[in-house]
Amino acid sequence: MPTDRPIFVVGCPRSGTTMLQLMLHAHPRIALPPETRFLLAAYTDRQTFGDLNDAANRRRLGEFIVSTDQFDDLGLDRDETVESVVAAPPTLGSGIGIVFKNYAERFGKPRWGDKRPLYLRHIPAILRLFPDAQIINIMRDGRDCVASLKETPWSGNEFDKLIGYWTQSADASLLAARRYPKDVYHQVRYEDLVADPEPHLRGICEFLEEDFAPSMTNPQKLASVAVPEYKTWHALTHKEVTTERVQSWRSRLTEDEVRQCEAAFGDRLTYFGYEPVTPVPRSARMRIGARLIRHRLHPARAAARQIVSQIRPAVQPAEPPVAARLTSRQTAE
Repeated sequence: MPTDRPIFVVGCPRSGTTMLQLMLHAHPRIALPPETRFLLAAYTDRQTFGDLNDAANRRRLGEFIVSTDQFDDLGLDRDETVESVVAAPPTLGSGIGIVFKNYAERFGKPRWGDKRPLYLRHIPAILRLFPDAQIINIMRDGRDCVASLKETPWSGNEFDKLIGYWTQSADASLLAARRYPKDVYHQVRYEDLVADPEPHLRGICEFLEEDFAPSMTNPQKLASVAVPEYKTWHALTHKEVTTERVQSWRSRLTEDEVRQCEAAFGDRLTYFGYEPVTPVPRSARMRIGARLIRHRLHPARAAARQIVSQIRPAVQPAEPPVAARLTSRQTAE
């Protein structure tokens, strides 16, 4: 039976998430929308919507979603979207997911999801909202990400902050690779994907339990549909997949900026298969090993915390379920 599990694309900003979104959107069964801003905001403020068994509260959730920046990029009618949230099952995941489902229905496709780099650092929230979700993380050389971030109009000019984006994303990737099973989390390198798209897209399709579609290798054909024109920093998505930005940091960063990058995350570069200009000291490589050990221990620690929380008397009433009830797996559980 074909799967209808939701799909989420994550990664460091400027790592190729939009290109991967378009590749997936080119599949005849998958539709991923332009980047939105309402999922994490709604999850963070979920208590403000009250009991979603009340239709009036679901309406408030729907009105919040359609009022957020970039909602109009989805090409959905605001009033119809609000009504679909009201009609959805009474959980936060359902109210959010029905919007992505509506977007997929615009294209006559059964599988839906979302793309946002920041989700990489919030995978537990994504899986709480959508327990059957599949996560695809695209990894790119941190120096290229920083070089690209420097040129965007929204990232600011604090170089340490740009370095922090990739450092935090790399650590989140390390954690996710250790924490989640192979049918939940899949990682692909940007450099590999642009150098030879088909075999890596076939690997992604195998992960998603979908047949490979040759159209996925030409994502630029859909850029005008799924990438808003005002997002000029995504101009390359309108062109054929290319390797021209691989190692472009060599001309886009100064020597001092390269040194700053490698001082901050050189150990992580080597772990993900990238070669620093300056060799990484053995002590730094050992830090990565220690970090991986902590990640391996995380599931056991989390289980221990859960047992302790069950033994302690509850201070607050249990939070109502937030998981979506929109897919075959979600409704079966």
